Amino acid sequence: MQPETLDLDRFDQAILATLAEEGRISITDLAKRISLSKSPTQARLRRLEESGAIRGYRAILDPIRLGLDHVAFVEVRLTDTREEALAAFNAAVARIPEIEQAHLIAGNFDYLLKVRTQDMRSYRLVLAEKISTLPHIANTSTYVAMQAVKEDGLADVT
Repeated sequence: MQPETLDLDRFDQAILATLAEEGRISITDLAKRISLSKSPTQARLRRLEESGAIRGYRAILDPIRLGLDHVAFVEVRLTDTREEALAAFNAAVARIPEIEQAHLIAGNFDYLLKVRTQDMRSYRLVLAEKISTLPHIANTSTYVAMQAVKEDGLADVT
């Protein structure tokens, strides 16, 4: 079931765009930036948070500076794609911190995982000890990224 899409006006879009770039901005500065007074800006922000359009606030870490510059994309094929098997796989994937992203794919394989580790040796261990033991795995194929050309979050909501 798809979540309800929100009807966003230009002020809501401006709030989201500003926060996507500058999450620690004060309400006063946010109000000035979007050309709206403080109270309506605060009410709109609260509505966007309560509706789930804003899921939270966090620091954006630099994985390279943290020594996590090895990125692998892993195609996963499952032995079973019924709903119960997908739910078991999804729950198990959520418990592996090295898996940054997991997407159910319509194509020649079932899932695409983005895995971030320190180096190839670390990745090999994650693959052997964690990914390969996930429920319903038939096989995997790994593609190692040589360089991240673009790796930003959602910033433009217009």
